[in-house]
Amino acid sequence: MDREWLAARFEADRARLHSVAYRLLGSASEADDAVQEAWLRLSRADAARVENLSAWLTTAVARACLDMLRSRRSRREEPLAPEDESIPDGADPEREAILTESVGLAMSAVLQRLSPAERVAFVLHDAFGVSFDEIAAVVGRSPAAARQLASRGRRRVQGASADGGARDVGRQREIVEAFFRASRAGDFQALLAVLDPDVVLRPDAEALRMGVRTGWLTQPALRGAKAVAEQFSGQAQAAQPALIDGVPGAVWAAGGKARVVFSFTVRGGKVAAIELIADAERLGRMRIEILA
Repeated sequence: MDREWLAARFEADRARLHSVAYRLLGSASEADDAVQEAWLRLSRADAARVENLSAWLTTAVARACLDMLRSRRSRREEPLAPEDESIPDGADPEREAILTESVGLAMSAVLQRLSPAERVAFVLHDAFGVSFDEIAAVVGRSPAAARQLASRGRRRVQGASADGGARDVGRQREIVEAFFRASRAGDFQALLAVLDPDVVLRPDAEALRMGVRTGWLTQPALRGAKAVAEQFSGQAQAAQPALIDGVPGAVWAAGGKARVVFSFTVRGGKVAAIELIADAERLGRMRIEILA
């Protein structure tokens, strides 16, 4: 088959494939990698024997995403949820509209609660209408098992939304953004308003060494809203909002690489703790997605 024709067909599907990968992975850069992997798989395949190229490419990019999700879990040493295929599947509402905000911050965090197979089955079926026969080929299960994976993922997403988990993530982002707006503007009173009275700022050993070198931070811990507000007032100009393992926070990056993570604990609508993490080994275990 002519390679130029094949490349043109692939480019026609690229935007759709990227959308599939982004919803599965929640990361634009990883979605780019998955789409590229789909192209590599296509270039190695006998495309002349493919009856439906768009469907084949969807399967290829979904498999690449599934591999990446499993690798992500393995690196973080999190146990996979058991794949119990005996869970009964109730009514099957086709194309249920529960993924309205599927690429939003809150839904991205909720999807991280699913096992890789659940996430792939749920997103492919409910967001893109992929048949369970096709999903079965991606996850290596029977169509009935693929249906159950999607059903279980749907119930877990609905449960997370019902118990406020998704809303909590969205609210945390608002609080973290308010903190950095006040910090950059040097608005001391606004900082006090977003900080818990007993807030604690803790740097890890490497972050403390960096702080000592620059003269910005010289203590292993700061306690109290006034002390933390004084530390950050007029500061954090280069901090960028980010998801840290699915939770809103921020990073300071240099050379395209995260050097310091700002990890926030929010309780009762206030920032209760801020951890500064610069240890390379710890950073390497984190999934960091810098936001716009």
